Amino acid sequence: MSGMTTDRRWSLSRSLWGAADFRNLWMSQTVSLSGTGITLLALPLVALFALDASPTEIGLLWAAEYLPILLVGLPAGVWVDRLPLRAVMVGADLLRVVALLAVPIALALDVLSMPLLYVVTFLIGLGTLFYDVAQLSILPSLVAEDRLVDANGKLELSRSVSQIGGPPVGGLMVQLLTAPLAVLADVVTYLLSAYYVLRIRRPAPVDRPVGNAGLGRDIREGMRFVFGHPLMRPLLLCATLAEIGSAVIQALQVVYAAEVHSMGPVAIGVALAAGTGGGVLGALVAEPFARRFGTGTAFMVSIVLFTAGSAILPMSIGPVTFAMGMFVAYVGAFVFNVLQVSLCQAVTPPHLLGRMNAVFRFVTWGVIPLGAAGGGLLAEYVGLPGVFWLAAGLNALSVLPLLLSRIPRLREVVHHSAEKPAAETAAGPSPTHPEEPQAGRR
Repeated sequence: MSGMTTDRRWSLSRSLWGAADFRNLWMSQTVSLSGTGITLLALPLVALFALDASPTEIGLLWAAEYLPILLVGLPAGVWVDRLPLRAVMVGADLLRVVALLAVPIALALDVLSMPLLYVVTFLIGLGTLFYDVAQLSILPSLVAEDRLVDANGKLELSRSVSQIGGPPVGGLMVQLLTAPLAVLADVVTYLLSAYYVLRIRRPAPVDRPVGNAGLGRDIREGMRFVFGHPLMRPLLLCATLAEIGSAVIQALQVVYAAEVHSMGPVAIGVALAAGTGGGVLGALVAEPFARRFGTGTAFMVSIVLFTAGSAILPMSIGPVTFAMGMFVAYVGAFVFNVLQVSLCQAVTPPHLLGRMNAVFRFVTWGVIPLGAAGGGLLAEYVGLPGVFWLAAGLNALSVLPLLLSRIPRLREVVHHSAEKPAAETAAGPSPTHPEEPQAGRR
């Protein structure tokens, strides 16, 4: 009985919800993402109803959010590594607040225009880029080394839940308050996000550099580290191939559902919600699955799942099987995301975290517009099912970089400063600590 009590106290002491700094980081991301879900619907509606925007202009508005990644994605990592992480996150939130406030003010002054909305969306994307890179860089200093997978799983869970709830809540707020007032609601969420960041008390890692070396040299150092690392290089190649395939699917999923399966708006919404529900499940099971079967096995299973899900889509015979494909694909994608972020954080020295995260953002997010545009063009020649088969093929090919690495044999990851970069053991629980999480340990 005393042993059970001790185990229970140990479990409670290790609970991430008991760590105030992690709770504040989680709250910051959660309220920020909730507001973003509102804005993703509200800004296009402002453009549509207030400015009578064309489909091309709406598409450009969407693309403007990703433009900062291509323009300053790599330098962002250097600047994040040089600056206090909490200050970067608060500054990113305040930048998004100022950008969003411009919309209702411009409407009130009758000076709103599409160029202004492009600038607003660009600034929101810029703030999101810096916030995300800094948030990923600060997390390893807030949680125990063997809790990274669990921590990233909880952060991905809030992301998937916001994707489910954000658009419906945004639609309701737009209907009740009008789109400009819904944008103001997002302003409040970014202010709350900054408030929770300010409540984080733990300082940044002590070995982060404070000097100002050349920008180009620092960027090259970060890229050499990522592309030269035996674990991160295959992960980056895998994620990039999968991201192109996912971009094709996400860009055309509504069109496919409507034209191939004659699904109405409600049915399409249910199918997309089923996919995001799969993301919730993936975020929940990533840590316990990796702990039970090993990080390498979990990686391979995640790729099998999102490949299988994307292959179900062109084979689907109706709304039910279409929703099933979305669900399976999202389960695999979110398991992969949790594990990939955790592994990269674990093996990266603190002074390189910003640049490592920026390289991943620059490469993987930078191909999203390419995949979306390429899928739309190819659909004219091979049809929608053919394009979806190509996306499934890209997802299947993404496993090759991992198969050519030691990742499939990976049981646990040791700290970046240890003598060995990774520990590879046979699958199965650790004989010395059978209850400890193995995946994501450093």
